[in-house]
Amino acid sequence: MNATPPPKLLPIIEHSISVYKLWHEFREHFPKKSRYTLGDKIDLLFIEIAELLWAASYQSKDEKLVSITEAIRKLDALKFLLRVSWEIKALDNQKYAILSERLFEIGKMLGGWKRGLETKTPAR
Repeated sequence: MNATPPPKLLPIIEHSISVYKLWHEFREHFPKKSRYTLGDKIDLLFIEIAELLWAASYQSKDEKLVSITEAIRKLDALKFLLRVSWEIKALDNQKYAILSERLFEIGKMLGGWKRGLETKTPAR
């Protein structure tokens, strides 16, 4: 069977997938009492962000700006819930630091993408 490689994804999408994979490993060690509440919500936010980024890669400039803004909002919520996880000791210091650092990078990438679109989009 001759399989063709998947199409190249945007670097921000690749990065968000790699951070999700890391979270997925960490989630297995999340305390059971938080895994299906807080852990599930964190998991969902990771997935929603990736979905918004993927959709934005195919959208028009105006639609893209809406998706990116929503992704930024969800990223902020994700960071907040990870902090809560760390504060209740569901995530240890090292795991929290690793995820926070990588999410900070995604935030920088999203901010740059948004600024780039805003400078290309005429004011209304």
